[in-house]
Amino acid sequence: MNDNNHLVKLKIHSFPNRDYTGEETVFTLPVNPESFTKNYKVDLDERRGHGNNGTDVRFKSTAPEELRLEFILDGTGTIEGYLDALKTVPVTRQLELFTHCVYNMDSNIHRPRFLLLIWGTDIRFRCVLSNLDINHTLFTPKGDPLRVKLNATFLNYVARQERQARDRTSSPDLTHYRKVVQGDRLDNLTNTIYNDPAYLMQVAKVNGLSTIRSIKAGTELYFPPFDQTEK
Repeated sequence: MNDNNHLVKLKIHSFPNRDYTGEETVFTLPVNPESFTKNYKVDLDERRGHGNNGTDVRFKSTAPEELRLEFILDGTGTIEGYLDALKTVPVTRQLELFTHCVYNMDSNIHRPRFLLLIWGTDIRFRCVLSNLDINHTLFTPKGDPLRVKLNATFLNYVARQERQARDRTSSPDLTHYRKVVQGDRLDNLTNTIYNDPAYLMQVAKVNGLSTIRSIKAGTELYFPPFDQTEK
């Protein structure tokens, strides 16, 4: 709940474009998840040379973060706090709306859409659906489903351009250029690029700055690769 004790529902926004633009579709979970799990995985090379007893574990890469949700869709109209707009909607139709948002092929892009999950302050997750288990748990006497339990796994997605930009930003061994925006500070920019603010005066010098304070917005700064063994 937020500060006004208003129940906040988890929303899934879907987009046709990799940069999360274009015609948006939104599915609001009618009842919030029973649980959610975040999974982080580090890929390691554990191969051993012939005749070696020990294993030299080497880092290979970090796998994309996973987010797993467990929640239900209900057609009985009896669950407290269920989204009013879906209380009278048959559960089969609710399931169609959900899969249309997260799973179905978008004919314009020839793949499922790109998703943004938002729930409170803990979840703001850009992703794609990687797995969906649908378990029907309750039926009418005629056999029509009344309730389904869903286990959905979402895989973190970062567009290639943004990933490349992040890689460049995190590497102190490359040349960087940054355009100053309102509120930027040179010490923060230096620390972001070099993971160390100790290069502040060197950066100021190579850019010909007479002061390290109040840098004018729009100024383009040059951050060269420094020898990090020499401060």
